[in-house]
Amino acid sequence: MPVKQLPETLINQIAAGEVIERPASAAKELIENAIDAGASRIEIATAGGGKSLIRITDNGSGMDAEDLSLAVRRHCTSKIDQTLDDIRTLGFRGEALPSIGSVAKLSIVSRRAGSDMGVEITVTGGRLDPVRPAPANQGTVVEVRDIFFATPARLKFLKTERAEAGAITEVVKRMAIAFPHIRFTLSGSDRSTLEFPATPGDPLGRMAQVLGSDFKDNAIEIEAEREDVGLKGFVGVPTFNRGNSAHQYAFVNGRPVQDKLILSAIRGAYAETIPSGRYPVAVLSITLDPALVDVNVHPAKADVRFRDPGLVRGLIVGAIREALAREGDRAATTGADGLLRAFRPGSIAQPGFMRQTYNAGWSATNSPSRPFTLAQSTRFSEQRQSSFVTFSTPSARGEDEATAAFPSVSPETASTALAEPQLQHPLGAARAQVHENYIVAQTENGLVIVDQHAAHERLVFEAMRKALEKDRLTSQVLLIPEIIDLPEEDCDRLMMHAEQLDRLGLSIERFGPGAIAVRETPAMLGEVDTPSLIRDLADEIGEWNTAGGLKSRLEHVAATMACHGSVRSGRRLRTDEMNALLRQMEATPGSGQCNHGRPTYIELKLTDIERLFGRS
Repeated sequence: MPVKQLPETLINQIAAGEVIERPASAAKELIENAIDAGASRIEIATAGGGKSLIRITDNGSGMDAEDLSLAVRRHCTSKIDQTLDDIRTLGFRGEALPSIGSVAKLSIVSRRAGSDMGVEITVTGGRLDPVRPAPANQGTVVEVRDIFFATPARLKFLKTERAEAGAITEVVKRMAIAFPHIRFTLSGSDRSTLEFPATPGDPLGRMAQVLGSDFKDNAIEIEAEREDVGLKGFVGVPTFNRGNSAHQYAFVNGRPVQDKLILSAIRGAYAETIPSGRYPVAVLSITLDPALVDVNVHPAKADVRFRDPGLVRGLIVGAIREALAREGDRAATTGADGLLRAFRPGSIAQPGFMRQTYNAGWSATNSPSRPFTLAQSTRFSEQRQSSFVTFSTPSARGEDEATAAFPSVSPETASTALAEPQLQHPLGAARAQVHENYIVAQTENGLVIVDQHAAHERLVFEAMRKALEKDRLTSQVLLIPEIIDLPEEDCDRLMMHAEQLDRLGLSIERFGPGAIAVRETPAMLGEVDTPSLIRDLADEIGEWNTAGGLKSRLEHVAATMACHGSVRSGRRLRTDEMNALLRQMEATPGSGQCNHGRPTYIELKLTDIERLFGRS
């Protein structure tokens, strides 16, 4: 068959399949246009989940007749000139309006600032009507009706009205977080009205509007920069987490993105601080030279490609971990409410109540106490170094002996350890041990309940982790070096990280152009599938330009060893031992969660206890 030019309408419909995947995609493109036009107020109205109606009203700069006639034609835009290396606007492809007009009934009414009369244009299934005068306020009103009526096949694949309406809500939330100086209003017959008043100069205030007021009380601010790549934002304390990743927002030069590199970095930064199946809450904004990031990866502009992905990933992981080490042990404000719900009369009589409370949000609401100061941390560390003893107590139930290290306390000073000054410590003074597993401590303004096994498990793990970072790990020499055949480029990548791998106990050498010889493996790993380990490392380095996978494996082994080497549940502790454990926890960053991400202790303020008994 001869080659022929496709009709313009069909070309637009093909393009629409990439740009406009669902009503939420159309809403996103139109909101981006309003933001690029300098709007300070944007109103979004929908009906039928966006299938019947999407109306975007803004007070931006507006358009005149000439601009309006060009705006609905493909690849016509005012946002870029001759290059894609300096994109500073949300839109730039010039495809959104013609794509929407080719599959829906599109109407645009606009008036430029200073003009006496507005103009209007309509596009119905790709058929363009002439521009005509119309009454209008300054700004633009874009109305999309009966989306995909011109492409019934695509219409069949849309989800329910509720699901499509929810997708539009998520788009508006992301835009609202990215641009706190703009007022957003979302309304319609298919939803309750949602308003986000402008909060100029207060990005955390806007985040609280979207994520809930609890986030403002449980957020940690982060700010970091590396090689002209800046990172700002707020992340939640580990115990303030959610059941899915929908509460993680990322922005690159102000553009909302859903990039797998960023999401992976967030997950890696919170490793071992959040239980499996739970997700941290985070809002991150990355700023860098537009030439260092490609936003033209996909017509929907939801994905980006960084010139140096390893740098960006390392910046995110490092900044979040530093923030968590600095403030991550402070209490989540929702902890007391969860505990109060568990203690309310009638809760015990309801089958499965406690189990449901834990699954639904226990890990999100129970948390460590307030943060300790650097001076306190230093003092505790000096005390431990000067008076360390090891004690071992057989279990009354026939379990194996467990060993733990605590500061030595003489019987004469044991009673003094419970004096009032102990109450001034963040975790207070130990008062009792309940069911030979939970330590109850009194603080100045409440009480703390500690899971002794989970807490000591974290302490042992952190000690082993420091050992991993200090010196070269012990390795086992292979009797016969193992030769692994790999593509030459993978061998090159591995040898670039050979020194780092050697410090972790993995000694490798080049064995010809397409092979690696492994001479030593980390002793901690025991018997290891060496070819699989090397190939996994090569894949990781190829994707992220880091060799952190081996360290992660070693830390996983260390976590398992820490679990088995910690104070067992069911073991009776003396008062001085309990207090020593509390002091070590205060001096150890990350002690608010065990190696599996579960909380090690929870706090109940005196005011909460008074509420429980109806005294306030």
